[in-house]
Amino acid sequence: MTASKQPKHLRRQMTKWAEQRGDVYAADCPSRGVLEHVTSRWGVLVLVALLDGTHRFSELRRKVSGVSEKMLAQTLHALEADGFVLREVHPVIPPHVDYTLTPLGQEVATHVEALTDWIEDNLPRVFEARAKQAQSPRKNASETRARRVTASAR
Repeated sequence: MTASKQPKHLRRQMTKWAEQRGDVYAADCPSRGVLEHVTSRWGVLVLVALLDGTHRFSELRRKVSGVSEKMLAQTLHALEADGFVLREVHPVIPPHVDYTLTPLGQEVATHVEALTDWIEDNLPRVFEARAKQAQSPRKNASETRARRVTASAR
């Protein structure tokens, strides 16, 4: 929905929010929606993929292995609505659509890429922590207690 087609009260509220800094801890803050788009599994991967430059839909789908057409389309639409992705349709047959990062998208993608780099670099440490947690006597004791409670409820 374009800004001119939005209800007047919604446009006023969005303008008011735009003049303020977001508060992700507030339940009704619109920054939560943006955070969800940027930090979703597919949002992160699309943003980082587009740091390499302009891509067509099919190129992105191949690059972001495992994403369905539907999820990729929804992700691109959300990122476009937030001003992070520019969708350019070329008037040719068959249709040719390019996706590229806007300056705002470039900025957020750089931050997201730092997070993905950190995760990839520290994956062995994460796996080590998971293994320790799985072997923890505390976890085993809580599982035993949970089994007892479940059994007694029957």
